[in-house]
Amino acid sequence: MMKFVFRLLLLGCFLAVSVRAANDAVSAVHGVITKVDSMAQTITVKTKDGTEHTVHFVGKTAVHGAEATEAGAKDTMQGLKEGSEVVAHYTEKGGEKTAVEVDRVGKDGVKTMDGTVSNVGKDGKTVALKSADGTEHTFSVAGKDTAEAAKGIGKGSEKSAKVTVYYTEDAGKKVVHFFEKL
Repeated sequence: MMKFVFRLLLLGCFLAVSVRAANDAVSAVHGVITKVDSMAQTITVKTKDGTEHTVHFVGKTAVHGAEATEAGAKDTMQGLKEGSEVVAHYTEKGGEKTAVEVDRVGKDGVKTMDGTVSNVGKDGKTVALKSADGTEHTFSVAGKDTAEAAKGIGKGSEKSAKVTVYYTEDAGKKVVHFFEKL
């Protein structure tokens, strides 16, 4: 009986860890902010297909490329406004999306480049992209979710996939934050 109870407890712990891991998966959505609600600490992002996603901000939500105003720096939303093009990275639990990172796309924000994936490095940590003019660009990959996307692109026929990469530059190093298939 004791072995049975121990096995049952062990199985319960395993299932709890599995559920926790599934809830911690990071997804991303690319679109335009249609609503900013600073009281509820949310933004609503509308994608190309018209779907709207409401994403909640928390104290540790990172925002890249937002305007660096004094008021924006004190605000949790960090200067994000309606009409801003963004990529919102989030986790989802119980139907509620919580922002891990929000990248503003465009001037002073995350840059974009279209091209064909020519090589994906070991474990998806680097990606080489051939642009339309034939030049090859190598990017480091930020975050586990982006590395998983890179590995997915690198498998089989996907290796020559046409994508848009959303990246930042730091000290001459290009770092991908998001991939979008064309």
